[in-house]
Amino acid sequence: MSHLILLFSLLLAPAFADGRSQKSTQDLCSSDVSHKRQKRDWIWNQLHIQEELDTPLPHHVGKITSSVRNKNAKYIIEGEFANTIFKVEETSGDVYAFERLDREKKAEYELTALIIDRTNNKSLERPSRFIIKVYDINDNAPVFVQKVFNGSVPEMSPVGTSVTKVTAVDADDPTVSGHATVTYEVTTGGEYFTIDDSG
Repeated sequence: MSHLILLFSLLLAPAFADGRSQKSTQDLCSSDVSHKRQKRDWIWNQLHIQEELDTPLPHHVGKITSSVRNKNAKYIIEGEFANTIFKVEETSGDVYAFERLDREKKAEYELTALIIDRTNNKSLERPSRFIIKVYDINDNAPVFVQKVFNGSVPEMSPVGTSVTKVTAVDADDPTVSGHATVTYEVTTGGEYFTIDDSG
């Protein structure tokens, strides 16, 4: 019996040793991970602004932020209308628009964010591209695509015979519900003609 107990102990000893070895390896790995340098990165949400804002300029667009921690850090933007329409507050990363924007003229602007050390102008992080989207307001009326639409119908045609088709377009954003929806109405001659939503 004592031989069996001794044999059982000898068999278990390597397993316990291996378990302690794995635990110490795991502890070493987790310790190593906790001491690794964190990757720096740009942090921001989608930047956007509503078109035709009637509040006083400048209008706050959003914020570009980096995880870089450097007291000499300075934010810069480059690209479409950077430092003309759009400017960045160099210490906070707040981006402002200095003009009222019209989505029908331009729906988005592509810029690049940089963060540099103001003492030597060296980049503290790789530049990153971002887009400022201009949100639509329903500020355009539909317009007909031509001034006159000609139509004809043979006499004695049955009710519901097609006479012509008219088309109007709306410059507002069609992806926003109701902004570019066009409906038609006959204002004179309604006793003889009707029009549906397709024109």
